[in-house]
Amino acid sequence: MDFFYPNRTNMMWEVFGEVFFSDPERLVDVEHKCFRQKEIEQLLIDKGIAIYDTASAVIRLQCNASDKYLKVVEKTNLTLLLDKIPLCHDVVCTGQKSAEILCEDYGVELPAIGGRSNPFMIGTHCMILHRMPSTSRAYPLPLTEKARYYKLLFKDIGLIS
Repeated sequence: MDFFYPNRTNMMWEVFGEVFFSDPERLVDVEHKCFRQKEIEQLLIDKGIAIYDTASAVIRLQCNASDKYLKVVEKTNLTLLLDKIPLCHDVVCTGQKSAEILCEDYGVELPAIGGRSNPFMIGTHCMILHRMPSTSRAYPLPLTEKARYYKLLFKDIGLIS
């Protein structure tokens, strides 16, 4: 089964394709308008990347992707989540709202885009927050620039050389 993308509002898999394969369409089946789920899952497993949202329930106050009109109804319990993946030591936020939520909840200074925090604790887990540009197509940065940020991140945390 593949991920369907009716309007392709997010460039995450194009960014990952560019970073890990130098091919932004490697994880995207443009002809069939879907993402290549099996390849994506294998890449995430091979690299040890877990993906989850900072919020478990949200309400979009307008019909767009802007965080400005996003109301968080329920935050994700990151302590419980990290207890399930104890080898995790880096958290990456890909949008303003998620970074603000995490920083507010754990007393972390908001890093600049492309930056990282000092170590901080989530429960018993010592973590570092990396703030990346949003992969939303609404975020005005070309794919190559977004990929450059992510390539530096993945080099920094040792997932690519």
